[in-house]
Amino acid sequence: MVIGTRSLKAALLAAALGLAGTAVYVAATPSETVIKVVAKRFDYTPNVIKLKKGVPVVLELTTKDVTMGFSAPDFAARADIIPGQVARVRLVPDKTGTFTFVCDIFCGTGHEQMDGTIVVTD
Repeated sequence: MVIGTRSLKAALLAAALGLAGTAVYVAATPSETVIKVVAKRFDYTPNVIKLKKGVPVVLELTTKDVTMGFSAPDFAARADIIPGQVARVRLVPDKTGTFTFVCDIFCGTGHEQMDGTIVVTD
């Protein structure tokens, strides 16, 4: 895999800040569906993401207001969403059901209600 200068800098910054496991910059392959998710105080759009078990996707996460988080613990997926940048998270759902994702960086009053749902079917 070829890493661009911007990607390398972001990866090094994440490592220096102890953000291992945080999605910094992941390019989608041609076989992966890209789903754009916008985070804003205090919701995600879309807030319901429908996926198929075993089908890889890349979530492109953006925000325009404040730094947010994205955490889907059932899939070990996590990212910091920084204004003006795109965070990409690759998911390959390995189970069916309904799962919650949340903002895990305090973004103001209303933060506690900032969540969404991933619905995975066969």
